[in-house]
Amino acid sequence: MKKIILTTLNSRYTHSSIGLRYLYANLRELQEHAEILEFSINDALQTIAEKLLIHMPDFIGIGVYIWNATEVHELIHILKKIAPKIIIILGGPEVSHEPFRVNFDVADFIIQGEGDVAFYELCRNIIDKNPPQSKIIKTSTPKLKELELPYKYYSDDDIKNRYIYVEISRGCPFECQFCLSSMDERVRAFDLNAVLAEFELLWSRGARNFKFVDRTFNINMKTANKILDFFLAKEPPYFAHFEVIPDHFPSSIKEKIAKFPHAALQLEIGIQTLNLEVANTISRQLNLKKIKENISFLEHETEAHIHLDLIVGLPGESLESFGKNLDELVKLSSCEIQIGILKKLSGTFINQHDITHGMIYSDIPPYDILQNNQLSFNDIQIMKRFARFWDLTYNSGNFKQSVTLIWQDESVYENFYKFGMWIYEQTDSTWQISLQRLGELLFIYLTEFKNLSPQIVANAMLEDMMKLRGRAIPLYLKPFAKNFIPHAKEGTAGFNKRQI
Repeated sequence: MKKIILTTLNSRYTHSSIGLRYLYANLRELQEHAEILEFSINDALQTIAEKLLIHMPDFIGIGVYIWNATEVHELIHILKKIAPKIIIILGGPEVSHEPFRVNFDVADFIIQGEGDVAFYELCRNIIDKNPPQSKIIKTSTPKLKELELPYKYYSDDDIKNRYIYVEISRGCPFECQFCLSSMDERVRAFDLNAVLAEFELLWSRGARNFKFVDRTFNINMKTANKILDFFLAKEPPYFAHFEVIPDHFPSSIKEKIAKFPHAALQLEIGIQTLNLEVANTISRQLNLKKIKENISFLEHETEAHIHLDLIVGLPGESLESFGKNLDELVKLSSCEIQIGILKKLSGTFINQHDITHGMIYSDIPPYDILQNNQLSFNDIQIMKRFARFWDLTYNSGNFKQSVTLIWQDESVYENFYKFGMWIYEQTDSTWQISLQRLGELLFIYLTEFKNLSPQIVANAMLEDMMKLRGRAIPLYLKPFAKNFIPHAKEGTAGFNKRQI
């Protein structure tokens, strides 16, 4: 019987592929001859090829995503050079829509769409010497309640060391033009009882990190409540991540979210823009009143970790408009704010603005915007650095309070923009900046360029940086740490009563 290897390159070792496990779960009689082998984009490609070929497979199915498209191109080139008779089948979001901007010509077949059943059917037809005439296989949408679920195929090692990806639905009712999920406007649900039974089995095996890949977790209140009840009935610690709609938090959901203990719940909220005109341009629905109310509720009445998203480069959005968005979000919440750069994904409708707004994108993954009528190439480059320095200082949590001294009661955007320009002049890089170096630069900027008291700045930075046990007081802060008591209590640090 033919040997089948299912593989992909995850973006990190701690990630796992739910897609491969769906394929494996639905291989029927071919399953006993199949195996899942996962890698990361940091692994050497020739080593990956070696580990795949040592199994002498007849079929290799590869999941292709925006983060691994370039690596998959090189990997299949190597595989075909060494073992040209192996049948390589590609699937996943990056090959489900054309045009392809990475060359996958040497692959034998490409499955476009949800391949849960289509992969089995393709392998079966080839084995039966009835291969399709077309290289591109366009799938029909599978009935979710008829699919075999994948969760039993997470290994004990996965459960111990990786996030467990799960889902209760597919599709999205919204039409945001930059998002692939807008291609499937109908939300389809799995059999919830069957899914919950699988979650119970995962839990009994020790799974405690659940990341839901649903694009609209809180669209169905009955389902969302049952999922939240599943976790609330469990003994902490555990971690559950959901992507939620920002303006849809009825009282039943709020009551349950408020019950979750600290660090147990993470909610990702795709704001993208607060500019109603820009939102309308990209077919994004915004109820600003509800969004602000719900963020305020999450910030002040729950222990949930909130992750908000903003996008730079949307058609019609100036830097001034983006800056107002950031200023508003920082006023609303002290949570993580992820700043992303607009990408043009094949299959999305964002391309309809190319001419009107002068949208020019890179054809190399991740297909970032390069410029438009509002933002020059230099503006985009500056904002990429802005986003990186924002991650390193604000989102990292290492400088959560001291970084706010950059702007105090003034515009967050305008003041952090100046800081980003200055720090880049000092480093000429946004990568490989040590925590020690980053902190020292922040201290210099606040004391020499913002003219703040060195002792006040040092106090704030010590409170921030010494929250983690085991850290040594940085050299540049030692002259100001005379009255600082590291970890005065278990897990705490602070100044004594003689604090300056």
